[in-house]
Amino acid sequence: MAPRKIAPSKLGKTDELHAYREMLLIRRFEEKAGQLYGMGLIRGFCHLYIGQEAIVVGMQMATKEGDQVITGYRDHGHMLACGMDPKGVMAELTGRRGGLSAGKGGSMHMFSKEKYFYGGHGIVGAQVSLGTGIAFANRYRERPNVCLTYFGEGAANQGQVSESFNMAALWKLPVVYVIENNRYAMGTEVSRASAQTDFTQRGVSFNIPGEQVDGMDVGAVHAAGLRAIEHARTGKGPYILEMHTYRYRGHSMSDPAKYRTKEEVTLMREAHDPIDQARNRLLKNLNMPEDELKAIDTAVRQIVNEAAEFATHDPEPDPSELYTDILLSNS
Repeated sequence: MAPRKIAPSKLGKTDELHAYREMLLIRRFEEKAGQLYGMGLIRGFCHLYIGQEAIVVGMQMATKEGDQVITGYRDHGHMLACGMDPKGVMAELTGRRGGLSAGKGGSMHMFSKEKYFYGGHGIVGAQVSLGTGIAFANRYRERPNVCLTYFGEGAANQGQVSESFNMAALWKLPVVYVIENNRYAMGTEVSRASAQTDFTQRGVSFNIPGEQVDGMDVGAVHAAGLRAIEHARTGKGPYILEMHTYRYRGHSMSDPAKYRTKEEVTLMREAHDPIDQARNRLLKNLNMPEDELKAIDTAVRQIVNEAAEFATHDPEPDPSELYTDILLSNS
């Protein structure tokens, strides 16, 4: 299922370099997280964002200060793109005190009020209703902010998604629904689980406009993000962006991904990789010296290595922390 191409925005050298570095940071971070998981230093669930980096980077480049982000469990890339400290993210993955949820949330449950990031959520589709609620709060309090609500094509079939669409359209809430369609949900190909595979059409009965975007092209994502966010911010209500993308790894670290061929994954990597596309534009269109791009990669690897070093030497939470940050009932 090839993405439907739209004209990418013509990013200048500064923006293209920013996008390249941010996508590279996510890629190298996730590669390191995969290594730490294999070493037994990350336990439980761990869902990598490798291959999908252009979506969150392009969208964040289209936001303004105060705009919020909420997503599902494939969330490390969103955290980094929001500006959250890689050391804090990695420490949370390894369950350490310096983690962004004090080592008690793990891969799927991190947040940062300071960076307007409202989580990673482990329940499939739960973040859609929560993101709609954040948008309602923006409207109720007359704040000029937009909530970017990310979910996958598998979660799009959850009932609360349609309920959220209805509420958002009825009250013209400032929310952009970003559907990261990586084709396979947990492992079922999209055409086997969805009667309507053009997910922009899911908003038709609610009068929610939408468009399909090449989610492997950061420029295309940025251009679509600017349009969608402006629509929501100016009081016109919700907008749907279906990002056609592809995850290179399994659904989670325990998934061998035998439901697709190696040839398919190789083709996507070689023909559509978002980082390679940005790199080629920098080299060929913007005359960026290759040595400078290598230096960026070296610097990014250093940041990730320092994050891993911190995360593997930071102490674990004290046992007394089991009883903090929880709601106790007297009933």
